[in-house]
Amino acid sequence: MSLNRIERYRLTRFSPPPVPRWGSPAALLLNGMWQVSGGHGRINPEKALAAMFAYVDAGFTTWDLADHYGPAEDFIGEFRTQLEKQRGKDALNNIQTFTKWVPRPGKMTRQVVEKNIDISRQRMQTDCLDLLQFHWWDYGDENYLTALHHMADLQQDGKIKHLALTNFDTEHLKIILDAGIKIVSNQVQFSLVDRRPLAKMAQFCQEKGVHLLAYGTLCGGFLSETYLGQPTPSRWTMKTVSQRKYYNMIRAWGGWPLFQELLQVLAKIAQKHQRSMANIAVRYILEQAAVAGAIVGARLGIQGHIEDNSKVFDFQLDEADYQALEPIFQQSQDLMMVIGDCGDEYR
Repeated sequence: MSLNRIERYRLTRFSPPPVPRWGSPAALLLNGMWQVSGGHGRINPEKALAAMFAYVDAGFTTWDLADHYGPAEDFIGEFRTQLEKQRGKDALNNIQTFTKWVPRPGKMTRQVVEKNIDISRQRMQTDCLDLLQFHWWDYGDENYLTALHHMADLQQDGKIKHLALTNFDTEHLKIILDAGIKIVSNQVQFSLVDRRPLAKMAQFCQEKGVHLLAYGTLCGGFLSETYLGQPTPSRWTMKTVSQRKYYNMIRAWGGWPLFQELLQVLAKIAQKHQRSMANIAVRYILEQAAVAGAIVGARLGIQGHIEDNSKVFDFQLDEADYQALEPIFQQSQDLMMVIGDCGDEYR
């Protein structure tokens, strides 16, 4: 199935944006580019660019990246250049690129903010950033509000289409909205293992018209057939930094034996729907309140799952599927108690 035949949801086309539910195929799969930052295998630039064309041709036209994801913004810039050269300037209107700004806390002048935004614009070869997702490491330093006000001014100047956040908790999202800053989305970790957004964040976002973009949805690939029935991973068998990161999350959630029980349930649901276990894991997140999209990592030129990912859109989970998962959830740890709200693991 080509996603070109599906009415895909575009965050940057709605003002103000509605918060979608899964009544129709109104969600988005984003190509995650954290994998090009290192620790996921050597990325060959030529093969990476070829893979980016393949993703776009299959209908996966939205890219998620950050200023600190190694050469990710440069890849986007070169891809935009090649896309325009090969297919004309209008082809650029068919892609979206969502980057992040992750500064060190400190004094945030207009000059500091604009300089960093201009660097991303230059690297990505665009006059206007489609979506700028802002991260802040230290809530004790309230300069994050100053930075966001400056970004709102740059938005008015035409350098940013929409402002967004990444890894902000519910309390500070509320503070930002109460300060009069319009936020279109918050990117948070959200998976069958990490369901913290369901505690407070999702409901609040629905009420306020803010979207959720979910990352870590496949737990670095652990939520797949590859790990069903496999022994506990070791530092020697985990090949990527994603796996090391999400294995720690699995341990906090309930450990490898319980995770194997989750995989067994997923396998049965996948067999029922004739889909992959990854499809079930992603679909579950896309059906949750306020979720506008899920980010699936793209190891460009190394490994891709384009055909499999496209199957997420043509089925739905039913009540029996949710009931089958519930006993696993009941046995797991409450990560809100263990870690805190969304993004608290980074502070």
